[in-house]
Amino acid sequence: MIELIPAIDIIGGKCVRLYQGDYQQKTEYSSNPLDVAQAFEQAGIKRLHLVDLDGAKEKKPVNLDILKKIASKTSLTVDYGGGISSTAVIEQALNCGANQVTAGSIAVRQPELMDQWLMQFGSQKLILGADARDGKIAVSGWQEETTWDVLEFIRLFYEKGFRYLISTDINRDGALSGPAIDLYKDIKKSFPAMYVIASGGVSSIKDIERLDQNGIDGVIFGKAFYEGKISLDELKAFVC
Repeated sequence: MIELIPAIDIIGGKCVRLYQGDYQQKTEYSSNPLDVAQAFEQAGIKRLHLVDLDGAKEKKPVNLDILKKIASKTSLTVDYGGGISSTAVIEQALNCGANQVTAGSIAVRQPELMDQWLMQFGSQKLILGADARDGKIAVSGWQEETTWDVLEFIRLFYEKGFRYLISTDINRDGALSGPAIDLYKDIKKSFPAMYVIASGGVSSIKDIERLDQNGIDGVIFGKAFYEGKISLDELKAFVC
């Protein structure tokens, strides 16, 4: 059964969604992320994807206080991303209650640091972020594109021992256009031991069903839920 992973994206302490990573196309959904997290928990969901969008832009965490609040007042397993740029920052996030951290931009800029983190924290604590636009990895809150092919990028870290992956098709993120099923199938086929989490484009419960049918391990969703296209009742069919 595919794992449900709702997203809470934070700007200025509030729960928001961006369209294709564009900070100028922002929709605010709640001024209290803790309330949103507790609603997911009450529905039986076990995990949360918490993204510090301020941190992604600033290249250092900005909203650790929200992480700490959610971690201390819910039993959710929280993976935290946005501004993961140093060993000290990972330690901060873990000390604030994160169960895992997601590192993407730093993996492009300083792959040797990822090697160090793998040795220090272990593969269970680290998620590789492989977010792509038109098949190429993008970094810094998706503001910068690189020349890295997404599969080549994943292969580099898979061979080092990374086993958790979040991959977002940026062109689909916030667009409610359906997930990039073929991309995730290719990733899972190429790296069978990788725990593959699909992100971007989920528009309905049917999309989650399709990802599940294709053997994808987890799915991140946000806008479809916040805009009422997926209900908590529908999600309960996937909650163990």
